[in-house]
Amino acid sequence: MSGPLTGTTVVELAGIGPGPFAAMLLADLGAEVVRVERPSRGGVPSASPADALNRGKRSVVLDLKDPAAVEAVLALCADADVLIEGNRPGVTERLGLGPEDVWARNPRLVYGRMTGWGQDGPLASRAGHDIGYIAVTGALHAIGEHDGPPQVPLNLLGDFGGGSTYLVVGVLAALLEARGTGHGQVVDAAIVDGTSHLLAAIHTLLGSGRWRDERGVNLLDGSTPYYAVYATSDGGHMAVGAIEAKFYAQFVELLGADADPALQNDRSTWPETRERVSAAFATRTRAEWTAVFSDTDACVAPVLSLTEAASHPHVAARGSIVERDGLLRPGPAPRFPSHPGDADRPAYAPGADTRALLTAAGVDAEALLSAGAAVQG
Repeated sequence: MSGPLTGTTVVELAGIGPGPFAAMLLADLGAEVVRVERPSRGGVPSASPADALNRGKRSVVLDLKDPAAVEAVLALCADADVLIEGNRPGVTERLGLGPEDVWARNPRLVYGRMTGWGQDGPLASRAGHDIGYIAVTGALHAIGEHDGPPQVPLNLLGDFGGGSTYLVVGVLAALLEARGTGHGQVVDAAIVDGTSHLLAAIHTLLGSGRWRDERGVNLLDGSTPYYAVYATSDGGHMAVGAIEAKFYAQFVELLGADADPALQNDRSTWPETRERVSAAFATRTRAEWTAVFSDTDACVAPVLSLTEAASHPHVAARGSIVERDGLLRPGPAPRFPSHPGDADRPAYAPGADTRALLTAAGVDAEALLSAGAAVQG
């Protein structure tokens, strides 16, 4: 795999969610990622061929309760550029794998820390998950209908948007600095910080009086008839995002709804307009409406399921989602014309590279394997 990060080595201490996704993204960009996993009761952890988060990574299985295994991780870090971990604050320090431990071997290493609450603050040591992190930022409160409860946006907004994305941005920035100074640093990526940062535009609207701190009454939260989702006659749905006046005019014309484009932003007309738009969409199937709007700028798109999405003409043409051996795989993003991405790279079997990578790092792999401190897959 080639990419802008070819020649960069990342050591990932295995975790769940945003940390592995960040490491996958770095692997997609060309980095060599070594995932350090802990043994299961049966020795080698289980793995699924559908696990896209581990694609393109190499795997070492080490029992970090054994000092010899910790020493092996430090040896792997000696020539690495980045370490990623997603434990609660203080855990890696107690293992002997904290920033100071690693920097004693490799002062230029960038130490990426992925948590929900961050490395300090009143909740730093508490357990949590995506839904709680986005709840305290105000983001969850803003999503949903006005007369209903907040709606959960999967774990895309917190874990992967406010978490993984900001960890990768921080790691790349720190890498640039480390290559100039020879000194790495900690990247403290917290989901509460990243999600709050993602709300910058909404806070701008709120501060200027163009956003009400209520759910379902604003431009982008489904309250308007021209930025919403509507049911079709066959139980499908169409997504409408006709914000600009010229797009809205085209939308109502093609829909055949009795709506005056000049009254688009007249709030008093919205309830009646929504009813008319809803009634119009209910007269045809999703496929029929897709055909009506497909070659227009009305900003209308069919709402596809996860399994349908790969067959969408644009998604398929871009390779945004591909199907291989009956499994859906996301294509790499962003794109670099000089480094074609590869969605087909497999998820390495846990422990498949234990012996080879430890030996390459100067570790007596056979001694660790014999002692049970390491496992070969």
